Amino acid sequence: MKLFSSTITALESGLNYSVQKQNAISQNIANADTPNYKAKDVSFKSFLDNEMNSSFIANKTNSKHFDFKYGQASGTSMVERDNTSYSHNGNNVDLDTEMSLMAENQIYNQALVERLNSQFNSLKSVIRGGK
Repeated sequence: MKLFSSTITALESGLNYSVQKQNAISQNIANADTPNYKAKDVSFKSFLDNEMNSSFIANKTNSKHFDFKYGQASGTSMVERDNTSYSHNGNNVDLDTEMSLMAENQIYNQALVERLNSQFNSLKSVIRGGK
């Protein structure tokens, strides 16, 4: 049973990343004509570090043991892409790039959802006794 819960937790983290990525892309597309707007992106490494640090809580086997958490959550993993400028008004949103990133993120999200559904179907099969 531990295998299923750790897999589902990992898939949940992947879906959280995908949602943050989608939000960043949506903000970029919505602000494509906003002067001096800098495109946003989600850094997978900082997102992973944040998830690892915020979700590791020690289990206590005795009430006298100390509570502890590994690390501290580093906050958001959204970063600005400020090294380029595509427009005369200082805006660096490239709609072609954003649409490509959106399609890539949708494929990633769909693969995670399908894998999560597979995990739940396996759990249902175990609960029903293979029927």
